[in-house]
Amino acid sequence: MKIFLTGGSGFIGHWVVRQFLESGHQLRLLVRNPKKIPSLQTMPGVEAVSGTIYDKPVLSKSLQGCDACVHIALGWGETPTTMLQNDTSVTVFLLEEAEKAGVKKFIYTSSTAAIGKFRRIMTEAIDPRPVDLYGATKAASEAYVLGFAAKAEMHCNIIRPGYTFGNPAFPDGVIQPDKRFSNIAAAAQKSEPITLTKFDGTQFIWAGDLARLYGAVLNSDRRRKIYFGLSSEFVTWDSVARRAVEMAGSKSEIVLEDRGWDPEPNLFDMSSIKNDFDLEFTAFDEIERHLEYLIGKS
Repeated sequence: MKIFLTGGSGFIGHWVVRQFLESGHQLRLLVRNPKKIPSLQTMPGVEAVSGTIYDKPVLSKSLQGCDACVHIALGWGETPTTMLQNDTSVTVFLLEEAEKAGVKKFIYTSSTAAIGKFRRIMTEAIDPRPVDLYGATKAASEAYVLGFAAKAEMHCNIIRPGYTFGNPAFPDGVIQPDKRFSNIAAAAQKSEPITLTKFDGTQFIWAGDLARLYGAVLNSDRRRKIYFGLSSEFVTWDSVARRAVEMAGSKSEIVLEDRGWDPEPNLFDMSSIKNDFDLEFTAFDEIERHLEYLIGKS
């Protein structure tokens, strides 16, 4: 399959690139900064296209001859108007141009932020209640994808990643932009106090597992489906920090601030990817590998 992919030099994106290449697909990557992951420019099976998601002629041309479009890149803005222009409108443009180009499959990368206010048990069908502009633009883009796909021949699906972590997919690759893992590892190396919120945690997903979900959705005949990209287990930041302290042989004190958080976590129901693709992920083994990598670099 020939795939046009945006965001391929980002953290999630370069793991998806690795997954697709290992599956034998041909990739056309939209690359904003060729120096970010130089190896992407020379990998067999990869055609790098210079540009951004705001270069509409580049997007239209790049979709020609492709079987699928996987949209991972994020547009950003500081106001509701610029967020709409820089992210949601780009998604809508890609949808229209992909359909015109005869693309058969379209995957949109949303976020669990589209849900907004968390509730005790969350399925993909739960009503979105965004609490910030990022969540709002993701929810809006989801609505356009689903509405467009209702009458389109193109199979359109949505993946909502949660907190995604991991080591680089390639030697010159990148890790997640969020610094909490890095900060914990660095503090443990220095035997400095590590301050966290009591009961804070999430259903972390390793980037390699998330990439497997992209592969499963791409190769399926599903349409107009939303899938959470998360593991099944809830892991606290406290347990991450305790393991980092053990691995570093550290004397760090873990300070848990009590902000009145409920000890019973809000959970994402992961039965959809289990039922549709027989996928079920756990994260702690990869968390340990990631901590080992970060501690070694500290």
